[in-house]
Amino acid sequence: MIRAISVDMDGTFLDENGEYNRARFERIYAELVKHQIKFIVASGNQYYQLKSFFPGKDEELFYVAENGAVIFHQGELRSVNRFEERLVQKILRTLIQDYQDLQVILCGVKSAYLLKAADSNFKTFAKKYYFELQEVNSFDVLPDDTFIKFALDVEVTKTGQIVEDLNQTFNGEIRAVASGHGSIDIIIPGVTKGSAIQQLLNEWRVTPDDLLAFGDANNDIEMLQLTPNSYAMQESSPEVFATAKYIAPSNKEAGVLKVIEDYMEKSQRP
Repeated sequence: MIRAISVDMDGTFLDENGEYNRARFERIYAELVKHQIKFIVASGNQYYQLKSFFPGKDEELFYVAENGAVIFHQGELRSVNRFEERLVQKILRTLIQDYQDLQVILCGVKSAYLLKAADSNFKTFAKKYYFELQEVNSFDVLPDDTFIKFALDVEVTKTGQIVEDLNQTFNGEIRAVASGHGSIDIIIPGVTKGSAIQQLLNEWRVTPDDLLAFGDANNDIEMLQLTPNSYAMQESSPEVFATAKYIAPSNKEAGVLKVIEDYMEKSQRP
């Protein structure tokens, strides 16, 4: 029996326009509440952006944000995993010195940060995903925050190579993972959407067999590995297809909502 549902957002729950059928979700969500099924929003994005998609539900939903680095519920920070300041400075030096053609966002709990000198198109892109965002003159002096992730924008064709290079350069100190469409996240090793969701399942005394999970990119793999009820979206990466047990209809066709509806319908049959 399904007792929790976790969904990635971009390319999974959201359609190609970054939206979802809100009336349809309201109907589904009412059924989830009735059956005490918890709903987890699991994304590489910032909590402040994620909660904007669900007005009025911030007290109810669970947010696994920044690829599992933080968990928010009822508007409060429930859990956080942080980078040591020394390592933050080392990563920033490497990115700025060795990868002049990439753009970087330093993600903290309070806000995200980018350079004032960053590309104007990238700033526009960043504002779409980071509702709490500050521009700084340099990263020589770090802002007063707890740092949990780095988000990079690179040429799509270079994504795989840069991920490999960063993981080799830092040799276990960090984990670089592609999150789709030329985006790379640098995260704390062992901290993933999957590890954060497992933490919640342990709190709720829910087994992974009772989790329904949806994803499309490589930063969803650990989440999908948790459960036999895992779905790759139709436009997923090859690695996600190899991990998930099932394939959901496209995010352009509200595939997540369709699968959840099917599960709810089956569960109510005599």
